[in-house]
Amino acid sequence: MARRNLPFRGLIVARRRSETESGRTSSSPIVILQLLTGMALFGSSTPLSKIVGSHFSVFTASFLRMAIASLVLLPFAWFSTARLANAKSSDWFVIAAVSFFGMVGFTAAMLFGMRLTTGVIGSTIMSATPAVTAGAAVLFFGAAMNWRKGGALALSVIGIVFINLMRADGDGQSEAPLIGAALVAVAICFEAAYTLLSRKLSEGVSSLEATLAASVMAGILFIILALAFDPAPFEIIGVNHKGWLAVFFWGAVTGGLAPVLWYSGARRAPGALTAGAMAIMPISALGLSYILLGEAFRWSHLIGFGLVFIGLILMIFEHAERSERETEPKV
Repeated sequence: MARRNLPFRGLIVARRRSETESGRTSSSPIVILQLLTGMALFGSSTPLSKIVGSHFSVFTASFLRMAIASLVLLPFAWFSTARLANAKSSDWFVIAAVSFFGMVGFTAAMLFGMRLTTGVIGSTIMSATPAVTAGAAVLFFGAAMNWRKGGALALSVIGIVFINLMRADGDGQSEAPLIGAALVAVAICFEAAYTLLSRKLSEGVSSLEATLAASVMAGILFIILALAFDPAPFEIIGVNHKGWLAVFFWGAVTGGLAPVLWYSGARRAPGALTAGAMAIMPISALGLSYILLGEAFRWSHLIGFGLVFIGLILMIFEHAERSERETEPKV
């Protein structure tokens, strides 16, 4: 059974052998709705990070997210998986690394970065995640480079540079947008490590199990980091309803419900459909940056984001073609 390389937050492993016992694919309306809704919810994480970061200390907010997400994921993992019964000792090392890089590193860098830059810039940079993941696979794992991967990387760099250089004074009222953009770029590097490390998990560990275990580990580490570095660790009494609503949605929906919906659809959908659904995430992130953050639309946004999005389309075709090659019957 082929694995899908899904370069977005929360996509640890799709199509594990333990998750596809029937071996059949489906393009039913329910499957399509699960994929599109899951990706749209993942996209909301970028603007929500900015709202949460303005109401909570970074590591306290990160702990709350992991705790809430774990509570949402627990019943799904408990009733629908083997509860890590088939995990090997090597899997636990991988899950620990995924937790450290993909949960702790990503979440902290994202929160610090989104405090300083705009939602539009953050959404544009996050759209480059597939291209960065492909580049990291070439650099560190000896994967083959082709014109789609190279083109996606080039377009991503050009689009991100353009949207930062063309930023108008007063956009998003950010204190240091370039530093913030750099931190978000670091976050997607952590996410690339997350995706590549997840490929080392054995077939006996399901996506939900690995996500839950990594979230619990990250939550414990965030407690230590909050006590050590937050100026007012776990002081949450004065947070208003907007902050609480944002952190609850950030944890329960983007960290808990979105993976459940995505995995449920991805384990049954054909490769081309799964790859194509990835385009929803950056569109959701960009649109919600205007709606939730009240950022003003500028044509430079459309140009910069468009360049990165074209690179994403190239990566979607790359993933779809690879999936079709891997699932072709051998004769």
